[in-house]
This record gives sequence, C-alpha cells and structure tokens, in this order.
Amino acid sequence: MRIFSPKKIPAPRKFRMIRPFIFVVILAAAAGAVYARGELKAAEARQREVAAVKIDRHPYLTRSLTVGSGATYGALMTEAGVPAAIATGIFDAARDVYDLSRLRAARTVRLTYDRDTGALRRFAYRIDSEEDLEVARVEHGEDDPVWVASRRPIPYEVSTRVVEGEITTSLYAAALAQGIDERAIIALADVFQWTVDFVLDVRQGDRFKMVYEERFLDGKYVMPGKVLAAKYVGADGPRYAFYFEDSSGQAGHFDENGGSVQRIFLKTPAEFRYISSGFTTGQRYVSAFNVSTGHRAVDYAAPIGTPIRTVGDGTVSFAGWGGAYGNKVSVRHNSVYSTNYGHMSRILVRQGQHVSQGQTIGLVGSTGFSTGPHLHYEMVKNGTKINPLREEFPSTAPVAEADREKFQDLVRSYRDQVDK
Repeated sequence: MRIFSPKKIPAPRKFRMIRPFIFVVILAAAAGAVYARGELKAAEARQREVAAVKIDRHPYLTRSLTVGSGATYGALMTEAGVPAAIATGIFDAARDVYDLSRLRAARTVRLTYDRDTGALRRFAYRIDSEEDLEVARVEHGEDDPVWVASRRPIPYEVSTRVVEGEITTSLYAAALAQGIDERAIIALADVFQWTVDFVLDVRQGDRFKMVYEERFLDGKYVMPGKVLAAKYVGADGPRYAFYFEDSSGQAGHFDENGGSVQRIFLKTPAEFRYISSGFTTGQRYVSAFNVSTGHRAVDYAAPIGTPIRTVGDGTVSFAGWGGAYGNKVSVRHNSVYSTNYGHMSRILVRQGQHVSQGQTIGLVGSTGFSTGPHLHYEMVKNGTKINPLREEFPSTAPVAEADREKFQDLVRSYRDQVDK
C-alpha cells in the first residue's frame, strides 16, 4: 500500500519577503512597550519624589487635642508640652475675646507649629457652631512672642433645602420620615416655640414646610444652619416665620406682617411627657399625703434630670429649699410677671443672678411635696397666680419701619417657596 503525503506548497515569494518584516515590527513594538513601561514607572517615581519634597517643605505642622471631661486649659497645654510662659501669653491675649477657662468637653484645640524651629505659631478653638477662636503669634523674637486673638466665622459652604411634611403622630416623626436632619427639626420647633405647643397643640393632619440652610466644610455635610422661612398649618390656620436681619444688624424671625414671632415668654418651661396636673382654683385631694390643697400651677411630668428653662428674661429672686416646693427657683421678669419652678433635683442658678429666656436653671426632680418626678410651674401676674396656658403674651419688637420695604421683598421671595 502506498501512502501519499501532500506536498508542501511553497509560500509565494511576496509573502516570504513580508514575514521578516512582520517579525521586526513585533520586536520593535515589544521593545517600545517595555520602554514605555519603564518611562511610566520613572515618571511615577519622580512624582512621588516631588510630592515628598512638597510635604517635607510645608512650613507648618498641626496637632489636634480633644478637651476631655473636666479638663482645664492649663492641664491641656501641659499635656501638649507647651511651656507655661507661652500658655499664659495665649490665655492673656484671648481674655477680652474669649475666656479660655470655659473650654467645653469634646471640643477640639488645634496647635500649629513651625516645622523647622518647633515654635508654636497658632492656637485655635471652636467656640460654637458659628465661630472659631484664633490666637496667632506675631514675630517679636522667639523668647518674647506677642499673641493676637480674634474670633472668626467658620467658613461654611452653604446651600438651601426645601422640605415639607404632614403630621400623623408628631412633628419629629413626620420630619424624620422626610429624611430631615433631627437638628433641623429642633430648629423648626424653636422658631414656633412661642406660638405652638408641639405636645398639646399638634393635631393629625397638620402640615409644615420650611426653607433652611445646609452647611458643608471641605465638601462634607456638617450640620443644618438657619431656618430661612417656615410655614406651619394647624387647627387655627397657617403661621409663618421669616428670618430677617435689619439695618442695625439685629436678626430674628418675623411673621408675614413683620411682627416678631418671639414672645416675652416661652409656651413651656421644659420638654415633658404629659401634664400630670392642671391649673385649678378649687381643692384637690392628694391621697399620698392625705391632704386637700389648691393647685394654681401646671405640673409637667418628665424624667428626673430633664432640663428646666426659664420662660423669660429676668432676675433670680429665690433659689433654694422652698418647703413643699422642694428645691425651688423663682424668677422676677418685670414689674408684672414672675414665675416659680418647684421640685427640682438640682438648682443651677443663684439668687440675684440675671437669666435669659430659655436658659437652663435647674433639673426636674421629685423633692418636697411630690409623688413623682415632675416640674411644678407657676406664673404670677401682679401678685396673683394665673393659668399660663391661657395667657396671651405680647411679642417682642417688630420690624422697624425703615426696614419694612426690604422685609416685604424678602417675604415675597420666600412665600413662593413655602406656599407652593
């Protein structure tokens, strides 16, 4: 048997000439790729070197310290290794701007040093959500530095947001359902705190809408800012509030007619669960003490330790043990009104001290003639105890006539947003 093998057919002459050329091209491409990878690595290495040089040549280093519970300015600076003379110089320079003995726990102190000499150049402390304290070193010799203190606004990036909702159980729950920062919810409640009791006055179906600031630092959301405009629609119709700063620099919230939404007294002196005993001029029997007594006051049931705030500006006329009242604070607001706060677990003010509306003056307790933790709250008008829930209080100063046109322009711009 013969086996036939197909003969190899020789490649055309033209193809035989191209083959070496393709091989050369492939070799060249491979060599180019290797070279390119080498150049890329070299470029990346040069970039790292440049970055390292830039970092090394940055003239300052910053160290951050968190103020611990009970920490003092002196202890904090000692912990940071700051010489006593330097610490004293910073403290003295800041004295007229901010009292550094009032450092608050969990706040941050930032110390900036010269990289080459190690000298402290700058002390910074966040006073609150609006301002930083900065104490900077002025060149006057390394052994005899001069410090200059200033308060600086925090450089937030600000945008505005419009939100709305309908209440089914509470303002808080309705706002959270809309994904609103709870701090913005509190700010909205604060705007209407003089005219709306968000425990007793709120009804299912009430609606709200507000325009407020959102604040960012370095592109990251930090916190809500001012409530710029708000509308609350309850059983008695719509209530408006617009943030306005007048020509003198005074700012606040005003209704659509320019009247201040702020009253001389707050609606309630504490966050409470419910009213455990209302105002009555008749006698009531207290079985726990087997006595009958009048109750010309409002009792707000709340957990022990709940902050109690004064409902208005005034002077503390009494702070101490009040017999049946237990720990008691009395505040004289003016020639007409005074208020009493009883059964406190702790008193946080002293007699003769001036207090501002909303300031915490004590904590809820159950001292004295009390059957459980609550705040016993009395309002006295011209020497007679009255029912504070039925009293209509005057508002503070309205928008000045000179600023009315500017205010109405602002109202028109925001009404388009909150009324839609």
